[in-house]
Amino acid sequence: MNKELDVLTRTLWGEARGEPTKGVIAVAWTIKNRANKPCWWGNSIESVCLKKYQFSCWNSNDPNYPFLSGKKPIPTKDYVRLQESAVAVIDGHELDPTYGATHYYAKSMRNPPVWTKGAKMTTVIGNHIFYKDVP
Repeated sequence: MNKELDVLTRTLWGEARGEPTKGVIAVAWTIKNRANKPCWWGNSIESVCLKKYQFSCWNSNDPNYPFLSGKKPIPTKDYVRLQESAVAVIDGHELDPTYGATHYYAKSMRNPPVWTKGAKMTTVIGNHIFYKDVP
């Protein structure tokens, strides 16, 4: 299996597994948008996903980390569903529903992250709020 696809699928499991397909696609596009716009956050889907502190599911103290690191198995049904979305985004079979977002945060957060100040909100999909032009 392609490592980039596996890392994206695992990131989607950690970040968006509870979302409907449109929400999963949106998170995947946010990652792809970052990879397509190389910056401090990385220059490929894999490097963007694994950039320290960018996707909390990859933090070693996050409860999702044992699944993402392979210490615990991700249920096959979940993995296959998320991988299908990942492939659709990587291959360009799904349009970007985030309008170019490079960042998002969960609506459940009490306060918006500091980085939202000066950024442009592009859309809300599922439980995430998406942004671009983050300073």
